[in-house]
Amino acid sequence: MTMLFNDSVALAPSPDLAAAEQRTRRLLSVGIGLQVALAVPSLIALGIDDRLLNDISVWSKPLKFQASLILMLATLLFLLPLIEARTRAGRGVWLASLVAVITASGEILYITLQAARGRASHFNDSTPVEAMAYSVMGAGAALLVLSSLVTGVYILLRPRPGAPTALRLGGGWGLVLGSVATLFTAFALGSGAIDGPGHWVGGIKSDVGGLPLFGWSRTGGDLRVPHFFATHIMQALPILGLGLDRFAPRFARPGIALGALVSLAVVGATFIQAVQGQPFL
Repeated sequence: MTMLFNDSVALAPSPDLAAAEQRTRRLLSVGIGLQVALAVPSLIALGIDDRLLNDISVWSKPLKFQASLILMLATLLFLLPLIEARTRAGRGVWLASLVAVITASGEILYITLQAARGRASHFNDSTPVEAMAYSVMGAGAALLVLSSLVTGVYILLRPRPGAPTALRLGGGWGLVLGSVATLFTAFALGSGAIDGPGHWVGGIKSDVGGLPLFGWSRTGGDLRVPHFFATHIMQALPILGLGLDRFAPRFARPGIALGALVSLAVVGATFIQAVQGQPFL
């Protein structure tokens, strides 16, 4: 961890900080490109493949994850300039970005492969291979979230001089708090300790008839709801920061603090709602 936050260690022997930073930006761009490249055939398959999983198209899950991972990697790419130049070009930021790209790519490749096979990627231990793959995917997802947390810490501890206050605080705390909340909700979701394997708590254990666009259960609790709100703290607080910098810069710090409290309260409230077996809407 000390090495990760050591600004004196450059990624490459070249003193060109801009070139080193560009390598990190290209890395994240490649990760985004892979998600987009898989989303196109997934979208086509959605229209021509009538196979179902949990009573909805087998391609629903890959498309949701592809959209989510595109947004997550794009968020890291967007917030990268908030880090001080030398640190931004250093080994730690590059390593965090590399972990994010590798884990996101591995996760989506497995999810897409399982969809093509008509098999579940999550909560599937039907065969030894699938049980092992699910465990590996879980570990990879944790590393993906931790890489975002590390990037958030860099933004808070090694900010670029002159970076907009609200965006810097919103970006840094958004990644940190979003990562912590995501790990908590993901553990509750993936452990199967609440009403057995799956995201349902009570109600009909089927995804058919779910909330439009999101697919959340409308007959019982759904642990995907707090997980969604937890993950998207990573985007909500930076967006709030952009707005504060533009329209109310004097309220940058209290505004981000209030936004963080409200975001965590939403995650907590929807988690309690889901555990009690109540649908979100």
